[in-house]
Amino acid sequence: MTFLDDKLPEASKAFTDMRSAIFRNNSLDLKVKELIAVSSAVLMRCEKCVKIHSERAKENGATEEEIAEAIAVAMFIACGSQLHWTDAYETIFEGFD
Repeated sequence: MTFLDDKLPEASKAFTDMRSAIFRNNSLDLKVKELIAVSSAVLMRCEKCVKIHSERAKENGATEEEIAEAIAVAMFIACGSQLHWTDAYETIFEGFD
């Protein structure tokens, strides 16, 4: 975030403050929050984020199997979200016999 630090220091601080407010033990512990972040990063297609949050999940007690399951959940959601396009797909093929 060097460019934010240099060009928009208030935005950089706000981002850091938001992370600090969210990534702490509250109702959800850090391991769970990092696993959610792994799944979210997969869906956002941010490879760097997946790596960072997987490492942080491990640091907070997540196993490789738990990280794999978090990734699999994201993959399932991504696949399932395409099922709602069924109507659009059927429209494309109207008139074909």
